[in-house]
Amino acid sequence: QVQLVESGGGLVQAGGSLRLSCAASGSIASINSMAWYRQAPGTQRELVAQSTTGGNTIYADSVKGRFTIARDNTKNTVYLQMNSLKPEDTAVYYCSALITNTARATFRSWGQGTRVTVSS
Repeated sequence: QVQLVESGGGLVQAGGSLRLSCAASGSIASINSMAWYRQAPGTQRELVAQSTTGGNTIYADSVKGRFTIARDNTKNTVYLQMNSLKPEDTAVYYCSALITNTARATFRSWGQGTRVTVSS
């Protein structure tokens, strides 16, 4: 069994910063990619940033230059540093990882979500 546990959400004023963390634990053989998604009320979940094992990163156009994704592979942890936050960044942020477990099954795992609220 694999778990993803997020932390770091909260309330911040526009222009401020937050850092989200997500730690994966359990029967993990390898993690292929880790990513952050978000979902605002009434909208579909969208990819915010992704980091592959090879170090490649992808960002949504709306967060480029403001958000940075980073991984610590020794801790099976991914971070999302969010700077210059805007009210439109308000959403529930979900961590996701493409994991191969010790039984050699590969699947996408999701965290429970952490709420980020940016006030104007």
